[in-house]
Amino acid sequence: MAVPVPLSLLDLAIVRPGESFADALATSVQLAQLAEASGYARVWYAEHHNMARIASSATAVLIAHVAAHTRTIRLGAGGVMLPNHAPLVIAEQYGTLATLYPDRIDLGLGRAPGTDQATMRALRRDASTADTFPDDVLELQGYLRGRSLLPGVNAYPGAGTDVPLFILGSSLFGATLAAQLGLPYAFASHFAPAALHEATALYREQFRPSAQLAAPYLITAMNVIADDDTTAAEHQLEAVLRARVALVLPPGTEYTDEQADEILASPHGERLRQMMSCRAVGSGEQVSEQVAEFARSTGADEVIVSHPSPVAADRLRSVRLLGEHLR
Repeated sequence: MAVPVPLSLLDLAIVRPGESFADALATSVQLAQLAEASGYARVWYAEHHNMARIASSATAVLIAHVAAHTRTIRLGAGGVMLPNHAPLVIAEQYGTLATLYPDRIDLGLGRAPGTDQATMRALRRDASTADTFPDDVLELQGYLRGRSLLPGVNAYPGAGTDVPLFILGSSLFGATLAAQLGLPYAFASHFAPAALHEATALYREQFRPSAQLAAPYLITAMNVIADDDTTAAEHQLEAVLRARVALVLPPGTEYTDEQADEILASPHGERLRQMMSCRAVGSGEQVSEQVAEFARSTGADEVIVSHPSPVAADRLRSVRLLGEHLR
């Protein structure tokens, strides 16, 4: 079954145990090249900090590297955590990318820190900076449009590039803001699905047309594990869930597969399973049917998928197998 809407890829640049950051970044290039060849619409990279298993902390740098090794696929941040940065700096970074790679750059924006409290302090960020997120989005938008809200301050490069903005979120706040500003909305249902249907309905109901967007544009996210057969895909899912047990343990805690399975059978484990409830697991044909149904059930205009398998070869296979069933 063909997927009825555009399909995109969210790449966290996963660093598997025993692998170097250079290895992980090389895999990101391979994933983007394969996504491009397979007909995916875009690849996005998420800003996270102080996470030893994620290599996408410097999103603009990674996007520039991948763009130099691809030709046509759109690339962007999914997203930049704007309260971590001055809007002018982000406008300059993404304006530079758009100047180097015209019509290929997206900028998704979130207000979460993308890290823990100690790292927030290292970023020189105060928790209250999230309160100015709506104003920061407008300031950033002004720079990119060449209509700065601060007289005498402009983004060079950046002014007039009109890099398309997307609001990311997993709550009603993001849905409301995206609707008020007339921007596309991407819901993070691949790890926080609880408010998916309420938030997306609110976004469509409250949407106001803007210079960027005449009608609502909704992106929903899910996890995809595709393999040559269902059994192999289920084994990968088991490995992914075991790896995510680390999220409910103190940093650096080591554990066996047996201990992970005990935790997964507990209430903590149920929470981890719920985080991944928006998922497609199976053969290429099976996951394409599940992604198509997810698109229909959420009313999405686009689905962005994360291939979370810890092994690079498995992620590449998953991207390829799902790609064989794109429109």
